[in-house]
This record gives sequence, C-alpha cells and structure tokens, in this order.
Amino acid sequence: MKLVTIENIPGKDFEPLGIVKGTVVQSKNIGRDFMAALKTVVGGEIAGYTEMLNEARQIATKRMVDEATALGADAIIGVKYGSSAVMQNAAEIMAYGTAVKFK
Repeated sequence: MKLVTIENIPGKDFEPLGIVKGTVVQSKNIGRDFMAALKTVVGGEIAGYTEMLNEARQIATKRMVDEATALGADAIIGVKYGSSAVMQNAAEIMAYGTAVKFK
C-alpha cells in the first residue's frame, strides 16, 4: 500500500474509492502523567507523551490502511493526520485520505 500526501500520483490514472480513516484515543498511565507534570515545571520534551503520540499515529495509520485494503485500494492519496484532546490526559489521533484503485 502506498501512502502519499499529494492529491495525484504523476503518471498514474486511478479511480477514487472513497475516504478512509483510522482513529485511536490514547492516554498515559498515572505514573507517566505525574512525571510529565514534573517535566512541565523545568521545561523540555515530555518523552512519554511523544512516545504515546507516535504509537497512536501508527495505530491510526494501520486502521486507515486496513480500511483501504478492504475496499481493494492500491494506494491512499492526500493522507493527513489530526489530533485533539478528548479529555484531560487523553488524545485522539486521526489519519485519513482517499483510497484509490489504479486503472
């Protein structure tokens, strides 16, 4: 499966199959939240949250690819990611794009 952020693949004709997406809501455990709170006092990267968001992006991407595969897609174009806070200490990560079948 090819994932691209552009809206067209040069030299390829394709049929759009529809929008596909993958979402996940993740949170960290209380121990990591406590350490993150301490880190905000001194500044710097909060590695536990960076790790959590990277993991969530991987899960959301896999879910999007699985949905495209079920449609018989060859690629997903216009791939984008979004995030939002759904509650304190939990984030939703979303991956979406257009599944396409090459002609």
